[in-house]
Amino acid sequence: MTVVEAIGRRRSVREYSDRPIPAGTMERLIESLRMAPSACNNQPWKFILIRNPENRMKVAAICRDQKWMAGAPLIVAACGIPEAAYKKMGGYGNSVDIDLAIAMDHLTLVAAEEGLGTCWIGAFNEQALKEHLGVPANVKIVVLTPVGYPAGQIDLAQPPDKKRRPRADIFSDEKWSASN
Repeated sequence: MTVVEAIGRRRSVREYSDRPIPAGTMERLIESLRMAPSACNNQPWKFILIRNPENRMKVAAICRDQKWMAGAPLIVAACGIPEAAYKKMGGYGNSVDIDLAIAMDHLTLVAAEEGLGTCWIGAFNEQALKEHLGVPANVKIVVLTPVGYPAGQIDLAQPPDKKRRPRADIFSDEKWSASN
């Protein structure tokens, strides 16, 4: 599968089988996070790999009671360390959110290549999740994703029917232009 095919086939999966992730596949997922680029190569992150079924249930409850998440054999919590991130994004901002988004996108694409489903999770009580996972106060939980084999009728070999805006509405040449 090419990267372009993985991009086309990746979709949000909200129902997982109990099939375990093989060790070799798990290694490739972990390596995709480790090798992701970050501003100035600061790597301002730590990824919590949540595999214990009870712990997955507790995390899913803290994520606005999205219990379906716990069905995946793995939940990855992407934690950013703002002090370690590049401080001048756009001349004023911190790179931590972008750095973690890049890493997690690498993970979702490798997962798609491996026949695994993922789903970006941004709906959670950060303070409760930090307390549950033992995340320090100075660290930001940016996003989570369950990772696992889809259950039910989802076929990751078939690209989903993704509704996308026309190119003319989202691209401009050289300078900003209004949509047609």
